[in-house]
Amino acid sequence: MFIATLITNPAAPALDGATVEALRNAWGGDAAVWLAPDVAAEFPLERVPGNRWEVWESLQARGIDLMVQPAEARRKAMLIADMDSTMIGQECIDELAAMAGIGAHVAEITDRAMNGELEFEDALRERVVLLRGMDEGVIAQVIAERIRFTPGAQALLATMRAHGAHAVLVSGGFTAFTAHVAGALGFDAHHANTLEVADGKLTGAVAEPILGRAAKLEALERIADARGITPAQVLAVGDGANDLAMLERAGAGVAYHAKPSVAARCDLRVNHGDLTALLYLQGYTQDEFAKP
Repeated sequence: MFIATLITNPAAPALDGATVEALRNAWGGDAAVWLAPDVAAEFPLERVPGNRWEVWESLQARGIDLMVQPAEARRKAMLIADMDSTMIGQECIDELAAMAGIGAHVAEITDRAMNGELEFEDALRERVVLLRGMDEGVIAQVIAERIRFTPGAQALLATMRAHGAHAVLVSGGFTAFTAHVAGALGFDAHHANTLEVADGKLTGAVAEPILGRAAKLEALERIADARGITPAQVLAVGDGANDLAMLERAGAGVAYHAKPSVAARCDLRVNHGDLTALLYLQGYTQDEFAKP
């Protein structure tokens, strides 16, 4: 048995009953359940329809995300999440670079790395060296002035943890940022890279080994094993090429507003919804959301 879930942006709801019922009838699904009025609905069906991606594309044009997944064990025991452009709306290294007046150059390298055009580790070293001499205090300024949580992040963390899930933040960014984000949102643990500092200034180096694609996968497998669960019980979310290994290993790997090369390799894609889409995907109703 499978579940088809339709989700739209809660800030601009675009889902109507006629759309849900038309698809349910076309695919021979059972009765639809509304998870949130005008925002999210689901229905069970016997098999994955052969025209899934054609229907997906037509709904994308209307601002609706469509995901089909096995119905069994949808609610996950662990969340492992990327930080930049996933749990927060920014890329931290780009924000630091903007403060140094080299934002456009660094952002171009970041975009290419996240789309898989550059090796992540090399691209990170190339960008960090450009920050050499920056005052360490700028990090706190960037956190205070530029970092904003992605809509739905607080509800996602609060709800999954209220239902017993373990939550881990894994980032190719920096511990100075993940510590803040993890603490504010309620992650159980965080893992990232460390910017090297000397005499209150960034040295232009990052501590080795760099946490990249392989390290994110290793963290998923190691933490799941330590908690006595399997990767099938893990929900992973990210947007960049360095997230692909963990997205493909997790029981539910969600490409969230992801780079095209990343989304193309993931069956579960959220392009319009906010992070509460990850709750609807697990079958949570809006009424079950926990207060942050």
